[in-house]
Amino acid sequence: MKAAHKIACGIAAAALMIGTWAAWPDHPQAHDEDDHAEGTEAEVEGVLTLSPEQIRNAGISLETVGRGAAVELLFPATVVASPTGVGVIDARAPGIVRSISKTLGDSVRRGEVVARIESAEAADLAATLSAARAEAVELQAAYERERRLFEEGVTARQDLETARAHLMVAQAEVRRAEAAYAAAGVSGDGRSLAVTSPLSGRITASDATLGAYVNAGDELYRVVDPAALQVEVALPFVDASRISPGDEAALLLPDGREIGARVRSVTPSLDPESRSATAVLGLVRSIPGLQPGSFLQARLRPSGEIDTNRMAIPEDAVQVVEGREVVFVRTRTGFRTQPVETGNRSGGRVTILSGLEPGKIIATTNAFLLKAELGKEGATHGH
Repeated sequence: MKAAHKIACGIAAAALMIGTWAAWPDHPQAHDEDDHAEGTEAEVEGVLTLSPEQIRNAGISLETVGRGAAVELLFPATVVASPTGVGVIDARAPGIVRSISKTLGDSVRRGEVVARIESAEAADLAATLSAARAEAVELQAAYERERRLFEEGVTARQDLETARAHLMVAQAEVRRAEAAYAAAGVSGDGRSLAVTSPLSGRITASDATLGAYVNAGDELYRVVDPAALQVEVALPFVDASRISPGDEAALLLPDGREIGARVRSVTPSLDPESRSATAVLGLVRSIPGLQPGSFLQARLRPSGEIDTNRMAIPEDAVQVVEGREVVFVRTRTGFRTQPVETGNRSGGRVTILSGLEPGKIIATTNAFLLKAELGKEGATHGH
């Protein structure tokens, strides 16, 4: 009785700490029949004695295991940059590369200067702006003179309006020249042009060489935004019709991680050479270190397809006790641990390969409380 009282107090305290409360009905008709004839359950390893009220107060959810798990298809996949996530930085005018401020692997911001090219076009832009400003100053003075003469009654209104029209044209030319000058990033001495990045990201290719002569349009850098990557999956002809936009997916990274994704689109026709369609997956979040051109494995889950030969349970139900994956199976007087072998995890559920039978009732939400209580009970016995 003392052991049972201590377990109950520990579970109740844990429930108050997490602030989770639930009202799950008891299931006497589906309790596990293995209640261990010899000894009380609190004395048997992997067994906890809890009343239905204690289970409810701890916020422990229960679920009946049933057959059926989502069908999952495994395909090779390639990481690519989305159309808006890659930018090519080229030389906007012929000239000599005079400075380089960014190189391969560096991070850049949108509009940041990555290099400078000494070019005759820079001098032309500076000269054009200077001439436009001088013309505007001259026509401003002419307009002011015509305005005074008109106010004195010396000249006609037509002369004043003509002077105003000429001044407006000159001012428009100044604005155009200033915009071209600024867009080209002309240096203060009027000799070089700025090479800037069209987006924020990381430089994945760099062909700029200090002192090299480049022509207009030559590619100097390539920038990729790591937050704008997508994954392309080649779907064989027999499986292409099974995949639709919105289907869940998971990416298997080389380091063993699994990242959630979702099918964004599927090409409506097959590639004539490979006889395959392409599914484009959108990433749930950016993945540090992932680069365009990387090869992965993609696990796709066609919506509505169920494999009745497998079982899947919530991931929260699986706990690790003494190095083994277990679930807590409901018994008449509480729970007992049941070792299981797990498979794929996707969409918050895990496939059970062995160790669990359909019809068993297991703890799901807050099953970690049972694991914690089991650990405390084991420590007490050891002491």
